Amino acid sequence: MLDVLRLHSPAEPTVLDLACGPGSIADRVLGRLPGSRVVATDYDPVLTRLAETVLGEYGERATVIDADLAEPGWSRHFATWRFDAVLTSTALHWLSPRQLLGVYTELAAILPPGAILLNADHLRFGPEHPTLTEVSARHDEQVQRAAFAAGARTWQEWWAMAAQTPELAERVAERERRFADRPPQPLSPLAFHLAALRTAGFAEVGTVWQYLDDYVVFARR
Repeated sequence: MLDVLRLHSPAEPTVLDLACGPGSIADRVLGRLPGSRVVATDYDPVLTRLAETVLGEYGERATVIDADLAEPGWSRHFATWRFDAVLTSTALHWLSPRQLLGVYTELAAILPPGAILLNADHLRFGPEHPTLTEVSARHDEQVQRAAFAAGARTWQEWWAMAAQTPELAERVAERERRFADRPPQPLSPLAFHLAALRTAGFAEVGTVWQYLDDYVVFARR
């Protein structure tokens, strides 16, 4: 993702880190491209607090904004910015297919011609690829087993730890309130993402990386 950003965008790009989580992508962009600026956004109050902490060292080069991508009109929070690129990772699968199309449509409306979108995510194979589905599932299981054996925390353990951290405890409660009525959504395959991006108005759509069922999807406005 950063290679494509470096090769295509201006030397000092303005980047939107969409559904930024703890600010991992924004941190990498700001660290690798000294003249860059990043606007990072998420709806999870715990993760936005972590992003504020991680990105605080960059001063005015980094901005963190609370925005709900599931709500139509979310892009109004970013109308004053001119973005060269939008980067996002392992986040948009939380949206329903209808919401995902809405997000892509709003992005197409605010991005100038030539701006790019890069979405890195786990996009599972469909029923037409039973062998690849099986191989990918076995690979995921092996990678996770090795990570946990090496000391990585599970999803549940990480959130339990966050709830016990004084600075985050109130935000964990707010997070539970915000997401109480949002069950997991059906997973949209790669073909849907590509079709939705074209429907939204992006001029060039494809993939720039794949490892089994992990992809980086590319779109140019």
